[in-house]
Amino acid sequence: MPKRIRAGTLVAGAVAASAMAVAGSAVALAGPATAAPKAPGFLTAADLPPPVGTAWTAGRITAGVPEETTGDTCLRALPGHRAAWHRDFRTDLDTRARQTTVVLPDARAARRLAARLDGDLASCAARIERLDPDTEATGRDYGRLPVEDGAHVHGVHTETSWGASDVRLLSVGRDGRTVTVVDWARLGGFDGIPVPAFEKTTVSAVTKLR
Repeated sequence: MPKRIRAGTLVAGAVAASAMAVAGSAVALAGPATAAPKAPGFLTAADLPPPVGTAWTAGRITAGVPEETTGDTCLRALPGHRAAWHRDFRTDLDTRARQTTVVLPDARAARRLAARLDGDLASCAARIERLDPDTEATGRDYGRLPVEDGAHVHGVHTETSWGASDVRLLSVGRDGRTVTVVDWARLGGFDGIPVPAFEKTTVSAVTKLR
């Protein structure tokens, strides 16, 4: 501050200095602000299996796990994580896809989440039938993929007593403390589903997490 201060500004200067001291103490106690977590890399429409008919349209990368995931018996372990993002993809026909990514505090926590999700996917079909007697469900294990810290691909087909038939390809992969889930779905059954292309999509999803 200047060494010479007018008498008329002395009181105001003292009050301002006192306020600045209090504010400075609060900042010191609070410490440096924590930067908001940054979303890992995400799939683009070009990374998805070739569409049937119209091209894929990619939505925005959005913070959080989608609300409807709470009722998804195949992904029970996914909701409830704060450092999470998702991206939806669609076509003009009956095919959709979604990638959801979660960043955990450390690799150990990420490994546990990936294992829980893998277990959810493996047991999903049996759980659907148990919860809904009007639905027949079949699960398939398409195996593991050697990318980063690993990925695993599953398939689930459901058919209701009134004839609705849907099939999903789901994968869970991990790179360090980051876990990603890719979910592809369309009407119909297992015949003709793009498993090799979806495996490539999964590899791209995990590779882009860095």
